[in-house]
Amino acid sequence: MTILVTGGAGFIGANYVLRKRQNDEGLVLNLDKLTYAGHLSTLDSLKSDPDHIFIQGDIGDRQLVEDLLTQYRPRAILNFAAETHVDRSIDGPDAFIQTNIVGTFNLLETVRSYWQNLSVAERNSFRFLHVSTDEVFGTLSAVDPPFSESTAYAPNSPYSASKASSDHLVRSYFHTYNLPTLITNCSNNYGPYQFPEKLIPLMILNAIEGKPLPVYGDGQNIRDWLFVEDHCRAIDLVLTQGEMGETYNIGGNAEKTNLWLVQQICAILDDLLPHSAHRPHANLITFVQDRPGHDRRYAINFSKIKQHLGWSPQVTIESGLRKTVQWYLDHQAWCDQVTSDQYERQRLGLTATQQ
Repeated sequence: MTILVTGGAGFIGANYVLRKRQNDEGLVLNLDKLTYAGHLSTLDSLKSDPDHIFIQGDIGDRQLVEDLLTQYRPRAILNFAAETHVDRSIDGPDAFIQTNIVGTFNLLETVRSYWQNLSVAERNSFRFLHVSTDEVFGTLSAVDPPFSESTAYAPNSPYSASKASSDHLVRSYFHTYNLPTLITNCSNNYGPYQFPEKLIPLMILNAIEGKPLPVYGDGQNIRDWLFVEDHCRAIDLVLTQGEMGETYNIGGNAEKTNLWLVQQICAILDDLLPHSAHRPHANLITFVQDRPGHDRRYAINFSKIKQHLGWSPQVTIESGLRKTVQWYLDHQAWCDQVTSDQYERQRLGLTATQQ
């Protein structure tokens, strides 16, 4: 089956593309704008693969997307393309509005026109899957039940607000135009090829070099952690077996405080780097000023996808973290390449009044 993956050089999108081609599951068109967080080096193993076609471009470029749809006639679109880092959305929300809202709208419009001109059989088998986040639901207290698919949206950052808007657009195209859409809302992903601005790779790389490990606020903010390979499995199930117009929450069954997570990374590094001059790495932990509007807790109820599609996470947070730490130890050249002249692991996301 030919599919079009948008944002397929980014973290989750690239992991999904690599999985599809490693399993030899058909032609993959990979459309990515190659912003700071998208890198062709992540896809080096597919350089000689004739069934992986990379196109640099924007989901908001209607003519480009239309040409790709007309030429290759994909049976499914998987939309991973997005600006994703909360701290960057605080510093500069414009890019998030343009890509996550306007870009998604333009993509939907182009896909709708393409889909309406397919044969009845092709329309019936077509899928548009939009990948979103649990952050659209806002924040939870310590006693609140986890987010479910019926939880009201209450985004608290420009990033989550832009993703909430894109979710609503996708939903509306199903109900208004009958475009066969699916939405997934996942918890915090981690694993190989994640850009080092995110918490886990940032902590790993800083600790290796003996730099401070900045923990926001009191470190007690809670996130549910999902290994990226588990997420990709779930997306495949939703794509092939999900009910049109439905939303599926995807969680890792791993609610942990940020402080616990950083301490665990330090303990793993102590074990894997016994001769490091920076052991014990936990001594590098430094508490810093909290992020503006920092949501206190996220938690995902994934009973719907478990009951309807038979999915549940297979990788524990302990084993997933160890795999991830080892991957970054083994791929420091990749980290240096993707951050060169673009990101020096500086603090992002402070408003002018906090700087």
